[in-house]
Amino acid sequence: METVLQLDTLLAKSREIGFDAAGVAPVEKLTGERERLQRWLDDGCQAGMAYMSRNMEKREDISLLVENARSVIVTLTNYYSPLRQEAGVPRIARYAYGKDYHLVVKDRLRKLMQELGGIPGRCFTDSAPVFEHEWARRAGLGWIGKNTLLIHRRKGSFCFIGIIVTPAVFDCYSQPFENTYCGTCTRCVDACPTGALTAHRVDARRCIAYHTIESQEPVPEEIRQVAGNRLFGCDCCQEVCPWNNRAEEHRIPEFLPRPEVLHLTKEDWRTMDETTFVRLFKDSPLQRAGLQKLRSTIQDG
Repeated sequence: METVLQLDTLLAKSREIGFDAAGVAPVEKLTGERERLQRWLDDGCQAGMAYMSRNMEKREDISLLVENARSVIVTLTNYYSPLRQEAGVPRIARYAYGKDYHLVVKDRLRKLMQELGGIPGRCFTDSAPVFEHEWARRAGLGWIGKNTLLIHRRKGSFCFIGIIVTPAVFDCYSQPFENTYCGTCTRCVDACPTGALTAHRVDARRCIAYHTIESQEPVPEEIRQVAGNRLFGCDCCQEVCPWNNRAEEHRIPEFLPRPEVLHLTKEDWRTMDETTFVRLFKDSPLQRAGLQKLRSTIQDG
């Protein structure tokens, strides 16, 4: 006879570990999401992210990632920080202030699996062909906003999504979040510096975050000019979102930046050597971009 886990136990254990919210959804095929993704790909919005067109079957059917998968556990980890870089210095997106979230969130997901009795399965955080935002919605954690991000009614959108796909079953499942609370607001769309964002869609070809993080090519001059002093990523659509007005400071020491990181000037970046870069950004999202790529993003003047 199979063991049935309690939803209340999941919620309690996730809080003890430090997750800010959690829920669980039954495994189902996400055919509608696959179709929407295919239309986005057909329009070329993926730019150079060729991986977005791979593993479409697994994106649609998450059970192909874990044999006999029955449940998708979803967690949110707040990373909002009120800390600000000095005015005029090259700006880093808040998610990259501290240690790489892949490392931090995955460690917590593995701990949660152990706390639930050592359940089998696999854990992911932005590291597999998974429709994370849709699974979070199905797990009752929020709605997918016009900025294409999951928005939690109390935590806002400055949250990392963690996923556990498991054959374990639960006594009951979270209620999917059916409502949306963006209303007629278009602040995120209006604030996008390059026009990459339209309601519920991002065109990576014009996205500052894509060009400064994902792309291995030099940032196009027309994007550099509009990006201003954004060095790595862009928080613009989140900064203007009214649902982030109530965002609370995260409680995770690993996400805190080294104090000097907030004060790095253009000259500091231009003269930085590899030893200093590794010291400041070891196990940081910036490490993957590399010093040369980051330095090439900085505007003259």
